[in-house]
Amino acid sequence: MFGILKAWLRRRVLRNSHLDDRLWQQVARRFGFVVRLEETQQLRLRELCILFLHEKQLSATGDFELGDEMKLGIAIQACILILNLDLDYYRNWIEIIVYPDEFRPRNEFRNEQGLVETDHRAFAGQAWFRGPVILSWANVESAWTGGEGNVVIHEFAHKLDMLNGSANGFPRLHRDMDRKQWSQVFMDAYSDLCRTVRSGERSEINTYATESPAEFFAVVSESFFQMPDVLRRIYPGVYEQLALYYRQNPLDNDMPREWRLA
Repeated sequence: MFGILKAWLRRRVLRNSHLDDRLWQQVARRFGFVVRLEETQQLRLRELCILFLHEKQLSATGDFELGDEMKLGIAIQACILILNLDLDYYRNWIEIIVYPDEFRPRNEFRNEQGLVETDHRAFAGQAWFRGPVILSWANVESAWTGGEGNVVIHEFAHKLDMLNGSANGFPRLHRDMDRKQWSQVFMDAYSDLCRTVRSGERSEINTYATESPAEFFAVVSESFFQMPDVLRRIYPGVYEQLALYYRQNPLDNDMPREWRLA
């Protein structure tokens, strides 16, 4: 009953909402992963963005202001991950906080000696379990100008990873996916990248992925949408698993029909 009501409310939002065509085209064309989509997929992405902006609260810190173009850009990057999934993959939280630049949250932790220390590191983004997504606009904007990284995709991949608990690089898989195969493919690729970094070799995959399996999943998710050809060449098994998980194939939009919706 609740699902029927929710679907009705979302249809009502779509009927009553207006997204300026010029604004949509102006922002959407900045992202290669949108340009590659078929017309029907672009329409679905647009509708997801309208619902996303209706259900989520985007706010800026201090005197920083978020314009409609900026909000739509964040929505597009967040919604590309769930294009063939569902908005409910972003359930149980509503807030997105945007700083003008990298931010330094005051995080206290207990070290190995039992002493309390403060973490003063600067962050481009954070995703909290059942809490907000926090973004640095300076880093968000870099993805608009051809940068290889994408902090929005990265943090929202963490949100997907957290659907079955804390982020660990093993999101809740679809029923038709093989858990053992996912584990083996990702473990092999993660280990390979760690060996590459330890040996001092250069990698086209952001080496921040070696921080943990959770960061590996978030980083390769960035690569999957930002530079899919590179990811498929270096780690074809990871590319295949992500295509199954996201129900998308950025290098070939002629997907099996059963991938269209999870």
